[in-house]
Amino acid sequence: MPNVKDLKVRIKSIKSTQKITQAMKMVAASKVRKVQQRVFNSRPYTDKLNSIVERIVCAIPPVDRKEVPLMVERGVKVVCLLVISSDRGLCGSYNTNILKKASRRILELEKEGKQVKLILIGSKANNFFKRTNKEILDSFIQIPAIPTVELANLIASSANNAFVEGKVDIVETIGTSFISMLRSDVYLKHFLPIVPAKEVAIEDPGTTPMEPAVKCESEVLFEPSLSTVLDSLLPLYLSNNIYHSLLEATCSELASRMNAMSNATTNAKELMDLLTIVYNKARQSSITQDILEVVSGAEALK
Repeated sequence: MPNVKDLKVRIKSIKSTQKITQAMKMVAASKVRKVQQRVFNSRPYTDKLNSIVERIVCAIPPVDRKEVPLMVERGVKVVCLLVISSDRGLCGSYNTNILKKASRRILELEKEGKQVKLILIGSKANNFFKRTNKEILDSFIQIPAIPTVELANLIASSANNAFVEGKVDIVETIGTSFISMLRSDVYLKHFLPIVPAKEVAIEDPGTTPMEPAVKCESEVLFEPSLSTVLDSLLPLYLSNNIYHSLLEATCSELASRMNAMSNATTNAKELMDLLTIVYNKARQSSITQDILEVVSGAEALK
């Protein structure tokens, strides 16, 4: 029979852990609502901006695209993966799924004979890939609880510089899309160079919200000039995509942490209930044993 004192200490320890997980659940629940609202508010703006850029890029003649540094298409020899993870753990399989996706993509690219370089966001991705021999171009840790536009500008600038300077030939992002409180999907998206989307009919039923239909215009007039429009619009487009990706990732992380802490709290309660039953049985057995010893001693004195 387990020791009564050890059981009592263990129940007390689990109760303390349950208080921590319950508090973490409540904190995550309060934060995720705010970030979720930001995600929903930013989606229409992001979709509209992406649609405008797609139409503009599609309307630019191929000859003129070669004059725009962010639109230059080169032979792909070096690929940069921009991996968005979190700084903290205790959020279920959130980071594990992202790192698995990144690792699989790296293996695919290396099998194709391409070199891989990394831009890492979050301590989890940074700590994971530091143990590998992959070249890390830049890393961003200590991410704010709610992502800022300034941080998005820094990340976008790092990716832009790596591409324009010829360090990499293409940039892809790996992050998470917030679907609901119970689900978030890991994605792999093309980031640079900025190229026209495949032309499809506007009525195409297979078009998804993440890939809006693009109808190229035959003639578009740019005022005051094409270079002026693109110099202002393309950095905004890339920075906004990074900012929206950070919001989606933060919302997914908080929702995952809330669910993980909720499950941990429930499991702690179930374990405490089980140990309480064992503790009561052990205590009852101990009391019974003490009574038997007293009765036996009294009988022996007669």
